[in-house]
Amino acid sequence: MVSRRNRRMAMKVTRTTGFTFIEVLVALAVVSISLLALLRLHLISINMAERAQITCQSVFLAEQKLAETLAEGYPPEGINGGTVEQNRVLFRWRTEVADLYAPQLKEANVTGLRKILVDISWKQGLGCKHLQMSTYVADRKLP
Repeated sequence: MVSRRNRRMAMKVTRTTGFTFIEVLVALAVVSISLLALLRLHLISINMAERAQITCQSVFLAEQKLAETLAEGYPPEGINGGTVEQNRVLFRWRTEVADLYAPQLKEANVTGLRKILVDISWKQGLGCKHLQMSTYVADRKLP
């Protein structure tokens, strides 16, 4: 015959071997909230990767326009501009070459320096982004 003690132990064993409906619901709620957070992080990372790619494209375009201007040697003063479309993004570029005037340079009797400024702009989201790159070039005819 089975004693009362053995019966109680058998009942406890059978009660603790499975999950209750509430435990399953709580586990599903925790998992669903976690998945929503992970999905949000994934969308943010996709957006950040796209922004980084567009920024890299604008840097490469600025370097290209700067190199084209420097290829002229001592470029003439003036402003040049245009648009380039890369990967469905429209970039507006503008190069400006201007003589450099500074009081310190005048005192040292240094002339023939020009500043080359490249400005790249594009629409990203609701706003407009800009990237500027500049360098200086000297006339090779300087004494």
